[in-house]
Amino acid sequence: MPENAGYDWDLFDSQDYVARNYGVLSGADRRILETARDFLGGREFPAGTRGVDVGSGTNLYPALSMLPFCDEVSLLEHSASNVAWLREQTAAYAPLWDPYWAVLREHRAYRGIADPRAALAKRARVAQVDLLAGVEGGPWDIGTMFFVAESFSTSREEFRDALRRFHRLLRPHAPFVIAFMENSQGYEVGGRHFPAVAVESADVEGELAELAADFTVERVGLDGAPLRHGYTGMLLAHGAVK
Repeated sequence: MPENAGYDWDLFDSQDYVARNYGVLSGADRRILETARDFLGGREFPAGTRGVDVGSGTNLYPALSMLPFCDEVSLLEHSASNVAWLREQTAAYAPLWDPYWAVLREHRAYRGIADPRAALAKRARVAQVDLLAGVEGGPWDIGTMFFVAESFSTSREEFRDALRRFHRLLRPHAPFVIAFMENSQGYEVGGRHFPAVAVESADVEGELAELAADFTVERVGLDGAPLRHGYTGMLLAHGAVK
């Protein structure tokens, strides 16, 4: 089966992907934002907390969800085109992300940031890394990984490996939020095909049982037309690593 290394991720069309997936805030993304917001906003974080978003792609809302709690947020990405997009957007993100921040700001923990653009520009650290080759800079105190483990290979072993490597980036008992596309069969970006491995709640729960001391997996159903072939919804896991 095609594995991650069999695809040219540097040719990933960042503009096409963000327009298709995040140009308009969907009901499903709203629900994910609300859940992540309420989970993180209900916790206490000490000064000096460092956050990491693994496989950021062209999605800023995981980093934004950690912003009030972190002095520094690392956005780690493999694709050169996505890294360039992230550096541009973290410097001064586009207006399309304003509705996403508005959802986060409904929680009091986010209202202390008067200018989220300036805060992200100051705290974000974008780095080009290959998760499967190893990542330096950890451990981090809080972590997110959205639509990565199941969306970069058709190999179930690489899916498991991505989760294990994400776990190793975090300190013991660090809180995490991870999102998955449910039953995705792959996806088209800018006329190019990229891989996925179909996962359901039981797959995620089985893997996290070995990595997390406490976690919840929630399903978010379809919101309009499917984004990908085979896609039946989203899965959101949150908890704390062992």
